[in-house]
Amino acid sequence: MGVRLLYLARHAEQEHAEVEAPQAGLSARGRRQATLLGERMRGVPLRAVHHGPLRRAVETAELVAGSLPGTPVYESELAGDHLPHDTDPTGLPPSYVDFLAGFSPAERVHGPRVTAAAVARFATAPADGEVRELVVTHSFLIAWLVRHALHAPGWRWLGFNAHNAGLTVIRYSLAGPPSLIAVNDVAHLPPELRGTGLPADYRI
Repeated sequence: MGVRLLYLARHAEQEHAEVEAPQAGLSARGRRQATLLGERMRGVPLRAVHHGPLRRAVETAELVAGSLPGTPVYESELAGDHLPHDTDPTGLPPSYVDFLAGFSPAERVHGPRVTAAAVARFATAPADGEVRELVVTHSFLIAWLVRHALHAPGWRWLGFNAHNAGLTVIRYSLAGPPSLIAVNDVAHLPPELRGTGLPADYRI
């Protein structure tokens, strides 16, 4: 029976996280988060690590891979930071409506196409055997894959907030629907490194 265990991690904390800067690398805290994530993954028989092209994802994957000798690392646009769904704002809370209005027509076309390709690549079970892969990506793709696993309405990717270097694991099997094994797991991070990348009032 074919099984895929898909490990999803949001990139670690970036420098000047309060400012959207596509080429920003990791902060000192982010480098520590990524290193600890790598230590958490040590011993997991990963077939590969995939990461998006933005610098914060690249640096996170490089630090994680330092604990995974021999595991191939691939850059992929499929793991990039894209609008996953051209969500109809009708009936949604005003904050969501305002958020969605910030995306351009081009982003509304390109993002969902890339995300659909990411689902086809990562969110399926293999024909046989067991495959384990880590994808270092961004909050939007993790949100969409969690929504997809739960067969939730398309708009429900909104409101999902991923921790920096948090770990989400989804199991895909030919025997049944996807199973969420872990969501936003930060057990590998000490308290002072948890909750980054989230609004202050979301931290617990």
